[in-house]
Amino acid sequence: MMEYPVRVMTIAGSAAGGSAGVQADLKTFEELDVYGMSIITAIVGRHPETNQNVHLQSTEAIEAQFATAIKQVGADGVKTGMLFSKEVIEVVASLIQEKEIKTIVVDPVMIGKMNSKLLKDDAIEALIHQLIPMATIITPNVPEASILLGDRELHTVEDLKQAAVDLHKLGAKNVLVKGGRLEGPAVDVLFDGTTLTAFTAPRIDTVNTSGAGCTYSAAITAYLTKGKTVAEAVGLAKGFVTTAIEYGFSYTDIVGPTYHAATRKFGEAHPIKIEIVT
Repeated sequence: MMEYPVRVMTIAGSAAGGSAGVQADLKTFEELDVYGMSIITAIVGRHPETNQNVHLQSTEAIEAQFATAIKQVGADGVKTGMLFSKEVIEVVASLIQEKEIKTIVVDPVMIGKMNSKLLKDDAIEALIHQLIPMATIITPNVPEASILLGDRELHTVEDLKQAAVDLHKLGAKNVLVKGGRLEGPAVDVLFDGTTLTAFTAPRIDTVNTSGAGCTYSAAITAYLTKGKTVAEAVGLAKGFVTTAIEYGFSYTDIVGPTYHAATRKFGEAHPIKIEIVT
């Protein structure tokens, strides 16, 4: 009898260029052999006449998508990305809680690659108080961690360690602070409430990193849902996204995507150094 893949849901924005959001998540899920579903919270694409960038979906549309996915397939794990508004965060938190989904990865998407604002100011409190406490792991980058900590400046790996410890107080079981925007090697710090673990990869000289954060958190979700420990999932996902960045490309003069098929086609580009830190 065929063994079906585990079921993973992404609740995030749709990126028209295919490099980020639900498109990046679904590509990652497919590469890592989990069955992916998508609940679209907003359509991100700049209208040439109105210049509007984020086209928010109604809470009714989000509820309908979620209900359809649960009824047709079910979910073993869920990842949230761009939620944009307080109202969306509230309904998403309620839907996840109602179905008692065990693996919950919260990527607190606030700032896009081109510094576009992807979360309203009044949504931050809802994110902190309603969604983050439910999370198996949260995966903020440096700007997002800074905002969640009241605009604290983060410049070094030591800053990341303290940020991970302090963010853990918000209630998530695990916190991964990603240091991709710092200088030097690409170091991310994981805190599980007891232990700090650093994951280090070489910094790759490329601007084609659109969707890297989405891809990373989607890979963590896939590995967690398949039964890996949090540290194992982060290490494997770090290898996956580093390889995707290594082979990133662009069709135009605009920042291009990471290459989701890179590990399958070329093998892992760089080993990830994993060490317990103090």
